[in-house]
Amino acid sequence: MRKKVFFYFSIFLFVLFVVIFYFEYMAVGSVKSTAWTQASEADCGIVLTGGPGRIREGMDLLANKSIRKLIISGVNPNSDIKEIFPQWVFYPEIDERDVVLEKRSETTFGNATQSLPLVEILGCQDIMIITSALHMYRSKRTFNRVFPKFMDIKTHMQTRSNESESGFDRLQETLKSLFYSVWAY
Repeated sequence: MRKKVFFYFSIFLFVLFVVIFYFEYMAVGSVKSTAWTQASEADCGIVLTGGPGRIREGMDLLANKSIRKLIISGVNPNSDIKEIFPQWVFYPEIDERDVVLEKRSETTFGNATQSLPLVEILGCQDIMIITSALHMYRSKRTFNRVFPKFMDIKTHMQTRSNESESGFDRLQETLKSLFYSVWAY
């Protein structure tokens, strides 16, 4: 009798996990870009490093005056702006003082917690998260959890991402999001 109860309980837990995983998988893939339909403006932009083209996207927003300051979060501690963004010379309209390198974070949660003091020092009233579409769902939820409720958090996905969005990548991002839902949000 006891083995039977344990067996059915195990089946129940497995089915419950599959259902939760499915809804999280759908949520991760449901984020759509609004870059072509809405003007994106904020006091500060925060680039979450980890994928190609994200820094360029942030620099374009800064050059176009869509953001006032740019925080590049998750940078190698031994790097400077010209090393991580060699195209810097093609952006003469950008003042180097408008770009802040955050060099302590190594995770999305770290990006949020380490960027918050910088946002406060820079006096930003609203921010724009700049990352890939695949990473945006977890990033937005994490920043909503870490940042004050009064802070307006906007999103800007890369207009063209070289980051693959295969089924495996989406499964991996779903697992990370499930982990974050227990740990971070």
